[in-house]
Amino acid sequence: MAGDSSPGVFRCLRRFGLWLLAAAAVAMAGLGVGGGVSALKNPSCHEVRTAFQIRQIGPLKLVPDVPTADSNLQICQQRAPTCCTKKMEESYQAAVRRERMENIQTLNFELKYMIVGHITAFQAAFESLLRFAENHTTSLFDTVYRSMSKEAVEPVKELFTDISLYLLGAQTKVERAFFRFFDSLFPLVYSRLINPGITDLSEEYTECLRLTRQDVNPFGRYSKEVVTELAKSLRANRVFSQALGMGTEVLNATEHVTLTKECTRALVKMQYCPHCQGLTLIRPCEGYCLNVMRGCFASVSELDVPWREYIYTLEYLSNEMAGAHDLELALLGIRYSINEAILHAQLNGPQLSATVDKVCGQPEEKSVKPLPDNIVQAKEIIESPSLTMTHSASLSNKRSSLPLKASKNDKSRSLKKMSREFITYMKRSRTLYASLTERLCDGDLVMKDSSTCWNGEDVVESYTNRVVTNGLKAQIDNPELKVKGLDPHISNLIEKLQHFNQLATERTHLKSERWSTREGGSGKGMNEGMESSGDCDDEDGCQGSGDKTYTKDILGANPGDRNGSKTTVKKMDDTATVIIKSSPKHKGDSDKSSQVSSSLLFVITATAVVWHFLS
Repeated sequence: MAGDSSPGVFRCLRRFGLWLLAAAAVAMAGLGVGGGVSALKNPSCHEVRTAFQIRQIGPLKLVPDVPTADSNLQICQQRAPTCCTKKMEESYQAAVRRERMENIQTLNFELKYMIVGHITAFQAAFESLLRFAENHTTSLFDTVYRSMSKEAVEPVKELFTDISLYLLGAQTKVERAFFRFFDSLFPLVYSRLINPGITDLSEEYTECLRLTRQDVNPFGRYSKEVVTELAKSLRANRVFSQALGMGTEVLNATEHVTLTKECTRALVKMQYCPHCQGLTLIRPCEGYCLNVMRGCFASVSELDVPWREYIYTLEYLSNEMAGAHDLELALLGIRYSINEAILHAQLNGPQLSATVDKVCGQPEEKSVKPLPDNIVQAKEIIESPSLTMTHSASLSNKRSSLPLKASKNDKSRSLKKMSREFITYMKRSRTLYASLTERLCDGDLVMKDSSTCWNGEDVVESYTNRVVTNGLKAQIDNPELKVKGLDPHISNLIEKLQHFNQLATERTHLKSERWSTREGGSGKGMNEGMESSGDCDDEDGCQGSGDKTYTKDILGANPGDRNGSKTTVKKMDDTATVIIKSSPKHKGDSDKSSQVSSSLLFVITATAVVWHFLS
């Protein structure tokens, strides 16, 4: 029975084998293997038309129904009939330019989104921090110096407005903003605290006080310390904001890079010339794609080194912001410095009044009405030392009641965290331009796991030409296209990025500016024995070189009684709480005393030596 059934089984197997061969032949013909559209008995451009439509390359009427012998092709030339026309080649060139731009935009999207998002977040954090610091500073006058709180609102507002504009990149100087603030503050301190008996000052007298402020230096070292420290912090944050804008500019420029004619033709040959033969499913070999992309984006790849330096610059600026140049602490410290500056001016009230009287004259006076935040009058100091010590403690409390840090729940505290997260992400983009061509050839563009691929001429098993590396110099050996030179737009972008990297590190160096060397005022009001440096200009805003000695303990004194200033000074000496220097008329006596002391010391020393030898 088995022998009877064997011929039937054999016939079935034979028929099945013939059917498989026929199916394989039809499949090979359909895929274009061994001749493409020309190998078909009834050739058609249906697959080419479908791909043309799906990729939205152009109008379908440009695609012929059947292959034709078009001798006008400039890129996809071939002897056999083709499904391409010259109009289609033009559409293909526009398509590859559009596709490359979209590819780069896709690759840059996450990075650019991160940078733009942080620009917005940092600006919001800056504004929140500035508002808090401004309210924090204004509260100093509302709670401690109520007699001039209303008049101080506008100068404080102008100061923080200037700081905000500086952070946003405005062409302004932090130093000049603080000069204007202290110039405006001095008339208020002089008329409300140092001489509360003065009636409302005239515009002329107020302007004289403003102009005298830099020479008199009523606020001592505090008016310069706040500028020096804050300027460093603001510079680091301002340059960081500019760096974010620079990064966005670089990404935008590379997304809209102009592809050369040679590059466009090479891209069409790589991607769409197979379509002309009906090979719509075949893809370029990986090495072939790398050569084409590295030739097309040779100029862009030259951004690799400056971009790496740019990432290092961001990291450096971030460390500066989180370390020595902490903007949050610097802004919140403005209130402390202003308070110390006012206390310094109150302490040296008699000397300031004497100097101002010489320069601006004496304004009108009225009976003195003590204010809650005024310093005790000179007569009261003489008659009741206990009041002096009590008020000294009161001024000390003014210092201790000034917080330097914001609440932990304040939103501005997120600046450090935001900066750290941002830099952590940006570090991963160091190789952005070194790996650009590899990423462009990644994905569905090339054949990686197939036995065949397109090499620009035919379907092959592997790409045999040399694969060049990244960079402009390496393209000399590129077998797929010629690269003439560096793109002028990319060249300008590279120079701009390099220049920014250099300036960013120079601007944020820890070296103090020329401000830090100008510590004191001209000394006319504080120490008449000191001479003005005379080496100042408006750009420096310097106040002359003067005595660097400053008081550490505060003792109240009010020059309401101008005739009692000498007594006040004497009383200050008795309490030993303030360093007071002699006026010029006692300079000669001081020198004589110094000479007598030196002579006496010499005699004693000589006597001791002689006694030692005799014994």
